[in-house]
Amino acid sequence: IARANQLGIESTDLTEKYINEFHEDMDALHVERAGFEPRATEYISEIISVIRILLEKRHAYRINGDVFFSVETVSDYGKLSGRKLEDMEAGARVDIDERKKNPADFALWKSSKPGEPSWESPWGKGRPGWHIECSAMSREFLGDRIDIHGGGEDLIFPHHENEIAQSESAFGKPFVKYWLHNGFININQEKMSKSLGNFLVVRDILNTYHPEALRLFLLSKQYRSPIDFTEQAMEEAGGNLDKIYEFFLRVGTATTEILTPASGVSGNGWTRFCDAMDNDFNTAHGIGILLEEVRNANRLMDEWEKKSPPEGETAFLSIAADLRKMCEVLGILSQTPDAYFEFKRNRGVRQQNLDPKVVEDLIRERSEARKAKDWKRADEIRALLVKMKVSLEDRPDGTRWKIES
Repeated sequence: IARANQLGIESTDLTEKYINEFHEDMDALHVERAGFEPRATEYISEIISVIRILLEKRHAYRINGDVFFSVETVSDYGKLSGRKLEDMEAGARVDIDERKKNPADFALWKSSKPGEPSWESPWGKGRPGWHIECSAMSREFLGDRIDIHGGGEDLIFPHHENEIAQSESAFGKPFVKYWLHNGFININQEKMSKSLGNFLVVRDILNTYHPEALRLFLLSKQYRSPIDFTEQAMEEAGGNLDKIYEFFLRVGTATTEILTPASGVSGNGWTRFCDAMDNDFNTAHGIGILLEEVRNANRLMDEWEKKSPPEGETAFLSIAADLRKMCEVLGILSQTPDAYFEFKRNRGVRQQNLDPKVVEDLIRERSEARKAKDWKRADEIRALLVKMKVSLEDRPDGTRWKIES
């Protein structure tokens, strides 16, 4: 906001710009938009109402124009993080304020200071504390109790701990049924931060990698575990995504059951995948099962193409249907295989500064050399294309090409 003011940009305009960019990035990653995106500034009256309840129930106290939550009034404070109140030290993630009854007490309402936004309240002009807005807004949209609450592992204490304390004290019922805390993303084994100069945003990554490759990478570890962003990891995710799309490219539209998730055909792969996902969203294991089933399906197709065993069709259709459903759950395979590889090829052409016509002409010349059994010239052209980072796949219906990462 300060930088926006220096540039003469309204901070509200800047906020809208960042929100729009965030939505665009999440759309690219196939992350569904939230049904509601409330802003604390629009729910001041609801926040004040919750603070009133806490004061009436003697879980909070006033000092001049400030209102603090009293953690000593909550017998199980620290139950989410496993911390004990008596072991907490002043200054450890909490402000040192001699006016507090306990150093761990936290602000529900802060009196106004010069240059800060402020609103009228029964305790004078001021603004909400960090934690209270979440309890007030979640109650407004989701009720006194919510099923799932997520966030980074760094929010467990004090933020989520304090949300529990104030919500359960105010409304008299358990606040959250399931907590989901995700691990951090590191860059080449270092914590991602602007100070280290290794900070990446989604749209920068998408300039190099396909959105579904990034999604597959992020899902390649169980969500509670940290994950290390490296070029090698992204190349591996992209390669795995290629294998999935290559399988469905190979399948084509030979049978509608393969491409229809609603197909009644289902096999052991789908059951194993569901078991993995039901085990605290173990996407890493789920992706492993997906790739294993891709290998099995390709093997069955190889056998089918050689001798067309009648018993192979049912097994193949079962695996193919399972794969389609797995991809739906993981949020990948949103494009047709042709569109996916065309997208990758066009991006690779731009990145390598290649002329597609030159590549097509070389492929055509190679095909003619192969027909004339001029294997030396055919190999020379393939070697030239390899130097251009163009890989070839000779198929019965012609030669396909793509740009290697």
